[in-house]
Amino acid sequence: MAAWGRILTGSVPMLSIEITRECPLSCPGCYAYGDTHLSGGVKLSELSDSRGDALVEGVIDLVRKHKPLHVSLVGGEPMIRHRELSQILPRLSEMGVFSLVVTSGVIPVPPEWMSLPRVRVAISVDGLPEHHDIRRKPATYERILKNIEGREVNIHWVITRPMMERPGYLEEYVAFWSERPETNRIWVSVYTPQIGEQSAEMLAAEDRVELARQLPSLAVRYPKLLFNEGLAKAFLRPPENPGDCVFAKMSANYSADLESRVEPCVFGGTPDCSQCGCAASVGMHWVRAYPVAAGLKVGHFIGASVKIGTLMNRLKSRPARPPRWTPGATPPNGEDALVQIQP
Repeated sequence: MAAWGRILTGSVPMLSIEITRECPLSCPGCYAYGDTHLSGGVKLSELSDSRGDALVEGVIDLVRKHKPLHVSLVGGEPMIRHRELSQILPRLSEMGVFSLVVTSGVIPVPPEWMSLPRVRVAISVDGLPEHHDIRRKPATYERILKNIEGREVNIHWVITRPMMERPGYLEEYVAFWSERPETNRIWVSVYTPQIGEQSAEMLAAEDRVELARQLPSLAVRYPKLLFNEGLAKAFLRPPENPGDCVFAKMSANYSADLESRVEPCVFGGTPDCSQCGCAASVGMHWVRAYPVAAGLKVGHFIGASVKIGTLMNRLKSRPARPPRWTPGATPPNGEDALVQIQP
């Protein structure tokens, strides 16, 4: 209900901010540094980013502007700006905003963050060491385990096709991270390609079917794994396009200059929605079909809220209407930094 209220007032329930363009990793398939991640032919690595007080106040200003329920702080590698985050996170917590820092684990997580209400850290661990350490060096297993020792984190796992080739791989991964005392929850995503992409990372249709078969039963045996039959069905039938994606409609995404927008969702460019594997997108796509009462589903309320929110934005003196709310609308260019979007 709180999320719908945000849309009704023209705000967005979820906000994602790439707080830096810097990253010491060179992961294959990384969408953030792709040629089409941002519009206008500009790349993340070419943007001017902020640091120090300018970054801290810039992030807080965006949160005040959009009034989200949840903020994801990403990159680049957001822990490059851990000093600024140590100022940003307490302020967001005091504002009643839920915050998530998504990191590779290449830099130690400050232990003092663990006591902050409404703050969570997610570590991206893409497979077992045989795959992860090659893909994400220098953020190797050895380094991650050292940098999260004594903390509590979520583990975010992006599954790629090579991980589906060995029987027992999925359970081996889930068992390892479930046994770690640092692990709070394990999230699962599937590699999401751009339209027309052909790469070794992409899952085949039969791979998705196998995931939908295995993961729900693994979640029963390993409760830290967040996956159920509903999510399994959603992974097999992701949103058809950005206009069909609840997550795209309900979130706003900013890049490292705190002005450029990432559209139509956090992936940017032209994501192949028919092969979407984003945990947030697929999860919300599943929730949309959840029945509420009298033949109504969650999706009906979301759709009505988006329409009213769009009207509210039109009535503002400086409209901030998210183009993703209107299928076929022209994406914003770099000069229009006040177009409002989603969660």
